[in-house]
Amino acid sequence: MEELRGPDPSWIGGHRLLGRLGAGGMGVVYLGRTGDGALAAVKVILPEHVEDADFRVRFRREAEAARRVDSPWAVRVTGSGTEDERPWLATEFVPGPALSETIARCGPLPARSVRVLGRLLARALASVHAAGLVHRDVKPGNVLLGADGPRLIDFGVARVADATALTATDLVVGTPGFLAPEQATEGAAAVGPAGDVFSLGCLLAYAATGRPPFGSGAVDALLYRTVHEAPDLDGIDDPELRELLGALLDKEPAGRPTAAGVDQRIAEDAPNGSIDWLPEDVVRLIADRSAAALALPGVDATVAVGPAVPAPVPGRRRLLLLAGAGVVAAAGAGVFGVREWLRDDAGGSGAAGTDAHTWTIGVQADLSGPGSADGRAQERGVRLAVDRFNSRADKPFELRVEALDDRGDTTAAVRVAERFTRDRDVLAVIGPTHDPATTAVLETYDEAMLPLITVSSLQLAYPARSQKSFFQAAPADAALAFPIINRLVLRPDVERLGVLVDRAGGQSAYQVGSLLNRIVGQKTTGTSYPRVVPAGTRDLTPVVADMLAHRSDAFFHAGDAAGAARTARALATASFAGPRMAMHTAMRTRFLKDAGGAAESWEFVAPFAGASAPAVKDFAAAHRKKYGSDPERWAAEAYDAAGLALAALTALARGKQPPTRAALVAKIAASAYHGISRDYAFDADHRLKGQAAHLHGVRDGAFRYLGPAPVKGV
Repeated sequence: MEELRGPDPSWIGGHRLLGRLGAGGMGVVYLGRTGDGALAAVKVILPEHVEDADFRVRFRREAEAARRVDSPWAVRVTGSGTEDERPWLATEFVPGPALSETIARCGPLPARSVRVLGRLLARALASVHAAGLVHRDVKPGNVLLGADGPRLIDFGVARVADATALTATDLVVGTPGFLAPEQATEGAAAVGPAGDVFSLGCLLAYAATGRPPFGSGAVDALLYRTVHEAPDLDGIDDPELRELLGALLDKEPAGRPTAAGVDQRIAEDAPNGSIDWLPEDVVRLIADRSAAALALPGVDATVAVGPAVPAPVPGRRRLLLLAGAGVVAAAGAGVFGVREWLRDDAGGSGAAGTDAHTWTIGVQADLSGPGSADGRAQERGVRLAVDRFNSRADKPFELRVEALDDRGDTTAAVRVAERFTRDRDVLAVIGPTHDPATTAVLETYDEAMLPLITVSSLQLAYPARSQKSFFQAAPADAALAFPIINRLVLRPDVERLGVLVDRAGGQSAYQVGSLLNRIVGQKTTGTSYPRVVPAGTRDLTPVVADMLAHRSDAFFHAGDAAGAARTARALATASFAGPRMAMHTAMRTRFLKDAGGAAESWEFVAPFAGASAPAVKDFAAAHRKKYGSDPERWAAEAYDAAGLALAALTALARGKQPPTRAALVAKIAASAYHGISRDYAFDADHRLKGQAAHLHGVRDGAFRYLGPAPVKGV
């Protein structure tokens, strides 16, 4: 928790404010104490949203919805001022960890604990449904474990069951992996109480196994498995719990019990105020968080000051760092958990703290994990863009770069995102490096409305977002199918494209291979012959022989570098001389090493430019001068992403005050930017328009840049 700042009020709605719990794009969350000493989390809406009539309607509706829920197992709204000059909403303060954090720290819960948890949360949901509401986002992060039992939180997405949604009817509402099949297929229009029960089943399966029952990964894969595949309940040996989860996870809404029915099916119970049904290490974690709340020191009041009065310099005294994911704070009309990892001033943007002209561009990247080469290349690209900007004699302000390492780990990625969003000097972030980290942080960045621009997260679909601060500044893997077909199929010497999908390449390889197979038949006069091999298949010779026997006269390999090399060797052994191409994910040194001479003439359609591309020449020279080497993949694209953000920032900057993050998002969305790797413009979903990609090939044993990938014809 941070100290109050000069402009912060000391009182609001009868609450004495003790400190800041967090801040986002919608408001600031304070820890407050009422006249009778009760602690509360108080969300105060930012001034820029106060005049937004639609926002006030939504805020009022959600506050009223949350008030109607009456259960000891759901966080209570303790007060609100939806019509006040600065709208606010207060909830009870629960200093306990989120279920997601608990499972990550302590491991899966025993069967009895899961059943008790299920019964208490079913009672909370029964109260939600009795109030005529649907929660719509029951997941481990929305359950807090307090000293007297669990709490269901976050009614910010709850809605009246028969009301017209404020979102599009085909929007997938909820968290993929924890939502019902009907939500996945029919969107918001299908949301009902039965969907909450299915989500409860997913949550309990997660609590019992430590993993989501429909896996993880790309959103479309999660939704597909939710609709079509059985849940993964391996490791759950308790027959009663397996039977319960089977009922909750029935694919048909009518086949599931009601929330009240779930309560009646479970025999175990816990008296109010008891958590002895939880394992000892979990009880200890909860106790530590509760003790931290009781140890709060006194805080001197502050008074709001006008813009003409200088703000006081913050003292060095710091408030106790309160518990992480379990500290409850109001968000919109709902509540969210403020995580444990709060920013230390020493790690913030020091220059900007003393010089209002210095603002920060953040880089969130894998700098030490499996994707560190790509992450480091992006960091260098951003630093070169900022160096170039700062070297301008007419620059309107000074910039700095702050790069934070998420190691490619989703938990670390969320912590990095939280750090960036809390630092008001950070105006835009470039990253993350790859799909899982990007998916994990979208909610955090969107809530703060902090522009997030990725150049290397290329999946086709991401979780539904209520706000859109995220920009995919590269063609998705699926979009690359079109220039691939242009290069391989639309030529006189090819009639049939052999598509070899190696599952070692993950979901993106499967998507690209499937899309290629479909488009060839739909958009060209040619045909295709697909084969899918399991991850780890070592001998591809029989597969390649079969594809050749079916008259494949061009080849595409969708997978990783090792599989592409095995395919290249098999084709070389068969003396195949036709066109050969692999996904850009295989364009690694390992491919050249493992394939040897068989790599010659293979090609790749990639979303990144080569260091020898003519438009990248000056950038590559600057990179060599500063870093002593040619730029790696994604460096030029990160340079462009930073340039795009800087152009928008420069257009909006007025004096010493930076533009709001929301204004910067809108400006980027409306921009048309000419970069060194491609031209940038975004559609309504903030995806890059067009199929702008690059063609590379192996020539004389090395990767060579061949020019822009062909886009005409399909």
